[in-house]
Amino acid sequence: MQPRKIVILGSTGSIGTQAIEVVDAAPHRFEVVALSAGGGNLQLMAQQAVHTRAQAVGIAQGDPATLRQLIDAAASAAGVRDFAPEIFVGPDASTQIAAIECDVVLNGITGSIGLAPTLAALGTGATLALANKESLIVGGAMVKAAARPGQIVPVDSEHSAIAQCLRSGTEQEVEKLILTASGGPFRGRTREQLHDVTPREALAHPTWDMGLMVTTNSASLVNKGLEVIEAHLLFDVPLDRIDVVVHPQSVVHSMVQFVDGSIIAQASPPDMRLPIALGLGWPDRVPRAAQACDWTQATSWTFEPLDTVAFPAVDLAKDAAKQGSTFPAVFNAANEEAVQAFHAGRIRFTDIVDTVESVLSEHSGSSELTVESVLDAEKWARARTLDRLASSAQ
Repeated sequence: MQPRKIVILGSTGSIGTQAIEVVDAAPHRFEVVALSAGGGNLQLMAQQAVHTRAQAVGIAQGDPATLRQLIDAAASAAGVRDFAPEIFVGPDASTQIAAIECDVVLNGITGSIGLAPTLAALGTGATLALANKESLIVGGAMVKAAARPGQIVPVDSEHSAIAQCLRSGTEQEVEKLILTASGGPFRGRTREQLHDVTPREALAHPTWDMGLMVTTNSASLVNKGLEVIEAHLLFDVPLDRIDVVVHPQSVVHSMVQFVDGSIIAQASPPDMRLPIALGLGWPDRVPRAAQACDWTQATSWTFEPLDTVAFPAVDLAKDAAKQGSTFPAVFNAANEEAVQAFHAGRIRFTDIVDTVESVLSEHSGSSELTVESVLDAEKWARARTLDRLASSAQ
């Protein structure tokens, strides 16, 4: 059996680096043919290119000559001769890389800038292993229309868990989807207690090691709101049949409740290599992709309801999804600007979701969902968010 040809978008980020670990552990299963990244770490990009022998690499920004020199130096240090991958540079680099012929495109880009690469990957007919939830959320029906049935395989741990659980029954037998949330660093606090939390506290996630935006979104539960929208779009389950439950141990990654009252859960120690491996190998599992639970040790798993007063982001995300059109794009863009303002010390933590709600209330949507209308809505949302923040600071 020939190894699957893999393209990794966002290769220098958390998802991308772990994906390369998965490939390294199963070289008979996978072969990396192309990589892309933002360009903030050209040294690592060069090392990855040489390590994987990628045929093409792309960076959104940076000097191609510098990248070529770094690749040559990394190849020389590794004793690799005559290695000269094609280099793409510019804002469309990841989109170009996503269109390269392969079996699986892993989109590990962060943010809605992953939309065009997602559409490019779907256009090739390759399987899309999707870790870039934002592209599906802001693209909505447009992305779904571009995908053939089963072409998108989720890589988020929660959605990977749901995909696995859904194998236990038919579509007609599904009662509801239950996404688990760790609760983040502020689990159990009231809204009043959240007013004065610091950016440093918001970045102290108890389970996952993520970047500034995703970690802050996990603290505010915005990330869970985005995941609810993603689950709705991926699995065609109505929003009122998608619940969130707080599970601090982050071992049960999500559950599916069936019409007979049975609940199927997927459990494993927190390790993104497992859903990444499933995304690359779907529908087949990759042996020893990650460690299983250790049943020789006593352990307890707890679950508690989500406090929607202290953490209103999930309900707000559902409202945005119900309105459809470009409302989810506005939700996402306004939140990104508000998060940056919080880390700059300009607003309080609780102002993040309050600002998003205010901006959404002013949005009128778009009559047609296109890449252009999404970009226009995001541009409007960012500008309106900054205007509101400037006004409130006066």
